[in-house]
Amino acid sequence: MMKKFKLKKGDNVIIISGKDKGKSGEIIEVLKSIDKVKVRGVNIVKKHRKPTQEAPGKIDEIELPIHISNVSFLDPKNSKPTRIKYEINKKDKVRLTVSSSSKV
Repeated sequence: MMKKFKLKKGDNVIIISGKDKGKSGEIIEVLKSIDKVKVRGVNIVKKHRKPTQEAPGKIDEIELPIHISNVSFLDPKNSKPTRIKYEINKKDKVRLTVSSSSKV
């Protein structure tokens, strides 16, 4: 059975714990198999690339995944962390924020 997350690619989130606590960014990728998300500009590490015949060696900065429990959705209305709920209206399933009930 595939896990379901309320956070999706493109959502703006804030980091609520860890070394990047307080930073915010957009979700680039959701990795459901390991319960993690990649957030743009957060959890950046340096990756040393070995030189090859085609390319010289270099040091890349890449984003590593962060556990989904360490991020919280940012409410577009008041820019505060909040949760997401779903409401079903007639045939539509709508994503809403818990704090201000605004559409996501």
